[in-house]
Amino acid sequence: MNADFVAMIRKEGLSPAAYQEVLERRAGLDPEDFEGLEAERISFAKLNLHRTERIRRTWRPSPDLAATAARIDRPQTWLILTEPWCGDSAQCLPCLEILAASNPLITVRFVLRDDHPEIMDRYLTGGKRSIPILAALADDGTELFRWGPRPAGAQAVFDAAAAEGLKKPAKLEKLHLFYGRDRGRALDAEMTAVLTAYLDGAP
Repeated sequence: MNADFVAMIRKEGLSPAAYQEVLERRAGLDPEDFEGLEAERISFAKLNLHRTERIRRTWRPSPDLAATAARIDRPQTWLILTEPWCGDSAQCLPCLEILAASNPLITVRFVLRDDHPEIMDRYLTGGKRSIPILAALADDGTELFRWGPRPAGAQAVFDAAAAEGLKKPAKLEKLHLFYGRDRGRALDAEMTAVLTAYLDGAP
Protein backbone atom coordinates (compact mmCIF):
# COMPACT_ATOMS: atom_id res chain seq x y z
CA MET A 1 0.00 0.00 0.00
CA ASN A 2 1.07 3.60 -0.47
CA ALA A 3 -0.11 7.14 0.15
CA ASP A 4 -2.01 7.22 -3.16
CA PHE A 5 -4.03 4.15 -2.15
CA VAL A 6 -5.00 5.74 1.16
CA ALA A 7 -5.92 9.01 -0.55
CA MET A 8 -8.11 7.08 -2.99
CA ILE A 9 -9.85 5.22 -0.15
CA ARG A 10 -10.51 8.47 1.72
CA LYS A 11 -11.90 10.11 -1.42
CA GLU A 12 -13.89 7.28 -2.99
CA GLY A 13 -14.77 5.10 0.01
CA LEU A 14 -18.14 5.58 1.69
CA SER A 15 -18.41 7.61 4.87
CA PRO A 16 -20.49 6.02 7.65
CA ALA A 17 -23.45 8.21 6.64
CA ALA A 18 -23.10 7.25 2.98
CA TYR A 19 -22.88 3.55 3.82
CA GLN A 20 -25.99 3.89 5.97
CA GLU A 21 -27.82 5.26 2.93
CA VAL A 22 -26.70 2.24 0.89
CA LEU A 23 -27.93 -0.11 3.62
CA GLU A 24 -31.28 1.67 3.86
CA ARG A 25 -31.77 1.60 0.07
CA ARG A 26 -31.07 -2.13 -0.08
CA ALA A 27 -33.33 -2.80 2.90
CA GLY A 28 -36.09 -0.81 1.24
CA LEU A 29 -36.27 -3.11 -1.77
CA ASP A 30 -38.86 -5.88 -2.04
CA PRO A 31 -37.26 -9.36 -2.15
CA GLU A 32 -40.19 -10.59 -4.23
CA ASP A 33 -38.97 -8.39 -7.10
CA PHE A 34 -35.78 -10.46 -7.28
CA GLU A 35 -34.77 -14.10 -7.54
CA GLY A 36 -32.34 -16.48 -5.92
CA LEU A 37 -29.31 -15.11 -4.13
CA GLU A 38 -30.25 -11.49 -4.79
CA ALA A 39 -33.65 -11.92 -3.12
CA GLU A 40 -31.98 -13.62 -0.16
CA ARG A 41 -29.47 -10.81 0.20
CA ILE A 42 -32.18 -8.15 0.20
CA SER A 43 -33.97 -10.04 2.96
CA PHE A 44 -30.72 -10.12 4.92
CA ALA A 45 -30.25 -6.37 4.40
CA LYS A 46 -33.64 -5.77 6.01
CA LEU A 47 -32.62 -7.77 9.06
CA ASN A 48 -29.23 -6.08 9.17
CA LEU A 49 -30.73 -2.60 9.16
CA HIS A 50 -32.67 -3.48 12.33
CA ARG A 51 -29.59 -5.06 13.91
CA THR A 52 -27.47 -2.03 13.10
CA GLU A 53 -29.96 0.41 14.56
CA ARG A 54 -30.38 -1.64 17.75
CA ILE A 55 -26.64 -1.93 18.35
CA ARG A 56 -26.07 1.77 17.75
CA ARG A 57 -28.63 2.52 20.45
CA THR A 58 -27.29 0.08 23.02
CA TRP A 59 -23.53 -0.51 22.60
CA ARG A 60 -20.74 1.55 24.11
CA PRO A 61 -17.07 0.59 24.43
CA SER A 62 -15.81 -0.70 27.74
CA PRO A 63 -13.66 1.70 29.79
CA ASP A 64 -10.56 -0.29 28.78
CA LEU A 65 -11.34 -0.08 25.07
CA ALA A 66 -12.30 3.61 25.26
CA ALA A 67 -9.04 4.43 27.04
CA THR A 68 -7.02 2.41 24.53
CA ALA A 69 -8.64 4.12 21.53
CA ALA A 70 -7.96 7.50 23.13
CA ARG A 71 -4.23 6.69 23.00
CA ILE A 72 -4.20 6.84 19.19
CA ASP A 73 -2.21 9.99 18.51
CA ARG A 74 -1.69 10.00 14.75
CA PRO A 75 -4.12 10.19 11.83
CA GLN A 76 -5.26 6.89 10.39
CA THR A 77 -7.90 5.60 8.00
CA TRP A 78 -10.01 2.62 8.95
CA LEU A 79 -10.81 0.84 5.69
CA ILE A 80 -13.78 -1.46 6.27
CA LEU A 81 -14.76 -4.00 3.62
CA THR A 82 -18.39 -5.02 3.87
CA GLU A 83 -21.76 -5.56 2.17
CA PRO A 84 -25.31 -4.71 3.32
CA TRP A 85 -26.28 -8.40 3.28
CA CYS A 86 -23.48 -9.47 5.64
CA GLY A 87 -24.84 -10.42 9.05
CA ASP A 88 -21.43 -10.30 10.75
CA SER A 89 -21.02 -6.75 9.48
CA ALA A 90 -24.34 -5.71 10.98
CA GLN A 91 -23.31 -7.15 14.34
CA CYS A 92 -19.81 -5.64 14.40
CA LEU A 93 -19.60 -2.47 12.30
CA PRO A 94 -21.84 -0.27 14.48
CA CYS A 95 -19.42 -0.93 17.35
CA LEU A 96 -16.41 -0.06 15.18
CA GLU A 97 -18.12 3.14 14.02
CA ILE A 98 -18.86 4.23 17.59
CA LEU A 99 -15.30 3.43 18.62
CA ALA A 100 -13.78 5.35 15.70
CA ALA A 101 -16.01 8.35 16.37
CA SER A 102 -14.48 8.64 19.85
CA ASN A 103 -11.14 9.74 18.37
CA PRO A 104 -11.04 12.54 15.75
CA LEU A 105 -7.80 11.19 14.31
CA ILE A 106 -9.65 8.15 12.91
CA THR A 107 -11.37 8.42 9.53
CA VAL A 108 -13.70 5.55 8.59
CA ARG A 109 -14.33 4.58 4.98
CA PHE A 110 -16.45 1.66 3.82
CA VAL A 111 -15.75 -0.22 0.58
CA LEU A 112 -18.28 -2.66 -0.86
CA ARG A 113 -16.68 -6.04 -1.40
CA ASP A 114 -18.57 -7.01 -4.54
CA ASP A 115 -18.04 -3.66 -6.27
CA HIS A 116 -14.29 -3.58 -5.60
CA PRO A 117 -12.80 -7.09 -5.90
CA GLU A 118 -9.39 -5.56 -6.66
CA ILE A 119 -9.36 -4.06 -3.16
CA MET A 120 -11.02 -7.01 -1.46
CA ASP A 121 -8.40 -9.38 -2.87
CA ARG A 122 -5.71 -7.53 -0.92
CA TYR A 123 -7.41 -8.60 2.31
CA LEU A 124 -8.31 -12.25 1.91
CA THR A 125 -8.82 -14.57 4.86
CA GLY A 126 -7.58 -18.06 4.14
CA GLY A 127 -7.89 -17.26 0.45
CA LYS A 128 -11.55 -16.24 0.82
CA ARG A 129 -13.28 -12.87 0.47
CA SER A 130 -14.60 -12.96 4.02
CA ILE A 131 -16.14 -9.82 5.48
CA PRO A 132 -16.15 -7.60 7.41
CA ILE A 133 -12.47 -6.71 7.37
CA LEU A 134 -11.02 -3.68 9.13
CA ALA A 135 -7.59 -2.53 7.95
CA ALA A 136 -6.13 0.53 9.68
CA LEU A 137 -3.85 2.51 7.38
CA ALA A 138 -1.40 5.30 8.09
CA ASP A 139 -1.33 8.22 5.66
CA ASP A 140 1.73 6.75 3.92
CA GLY A 141 -0.09 3.46 3.31
CA THR A 142 1.48 1.46 6.12
CA GLU A 143 -0.95 -1.10 7.52
CA LEU A 144 -1.10 -0.49 11.26
CA PHE A 145 -3.34 -3.39 12.21
CA ARG A 146 -6.12 -5.59 10.86
CA TRP A 147 -9.23 -7.20 12.34
CA GLY A 148 -11.94 -9.51 10.99
CA PRO A 149 -13.99 -11.13 9.70
CA ARG A 150 -15.71 -12.02 13.02
CA PRO A 151 -14.79 -12.43 16.70
CA ALA A 152 -13.10 -15.72 17.54
CA GLY A 153 -16.05 -16.75 19.72
CA ALA A 154 -18.46 -16.25 16.84
CA GLN A 155 -16.16 -18.19 14.52
CA ALA A 156 -16.06 -21.09 17.00
CA VAL A 157 -19.87 -21.21 17.09
CA PHE A 158 -20.07 -21.14 13.29
CA ASP A 159 -17.39 -23.84 12.91
CA ALA A 160 -19.15 -26.08 15.44
CA ALA A 161 -22.44 -25.69 13.59
CA ALA A 162 -20.73 -26.55 10.31
CA ALA A 163 -19.12 -29.63 11.91
CA GLU A 164 -22.61 -30.76 12.94
CA GLY A 165 -23.59 -30.65 9.28
CA LEU A 166 -26.23 -27.98 9.85
CA LYS A 167 -27.61 -26.18 6.84
CA LYS A 168 -27.07 -22.45 6.29
CA PRO A 169 -30.22 -21.15 8.06
CA ALA A 170 -29.45 -23.20 11.18
CA LYS A 171 -25.81 -22.12 11.18
CA LEU A 172 -26.80 -18.47 10.91
CA GLU A 173 -29.36 -18.88 13.68
CA LYS A 174 -26.69 -20.17 16.05
CA LEU A 175 -24.27 -17.44 14.97
CA HIS A 176 -26.70 -14.61 15.63
CA LEU A 177 -27.80 -16.19 18.89
CA PHE A 178 -24.16 -15.90 19.96
CA TYR A 179 -24.06 -12.25 18.98
CA GLY A 180 -27.32 -11.54 20.79
CA ARG A 181 -26.06 -13.09 24.02
CA ASP A 182 -22.55 -11.65 23.73
CA ARG A 183 -23.70 -8.03 23.23
CA GLY A 184 -20.43 -6.95 21.68
CA ARG A 185 -18.16 -8.10 24.51
CA ALA A 186 -16.05 -10.40 22.33
CA LEU A 187 -15.45 -7.66 19.77
CA ASP A 188 -14.65 -5.21 22.57
CA ALA A 189 -12.01 -7.54 24.04
CA GLU A 190 -10.45 -8.28 20.65
CA MET A 191 -10.25 -4.62 19.64
CA THR A 192 -8.69 -3.77 22.99
CA ALA A 193 -6.03 -6.42 22.36
CA VAL A 194 -5.47 -5.39 18.74
CA LEU A 195 -5.14 -1.69 19.56
CA THR A 196 -2.92 -2.37 22.56
CA ALA A 197 -0.57 -4.51 20.48
CA TYR A 198 -0.42 -1.81 17.80
CA LEU A 199 0.11 1.08 20.22
CA ASP A 200 2.66 -0.67 22.38
CA GLY A 201 4.61 -1.75 19.33
CA ALA A 202 4.47 1.62 17.55
CA PRO A 203 7.78 3.51 17.30
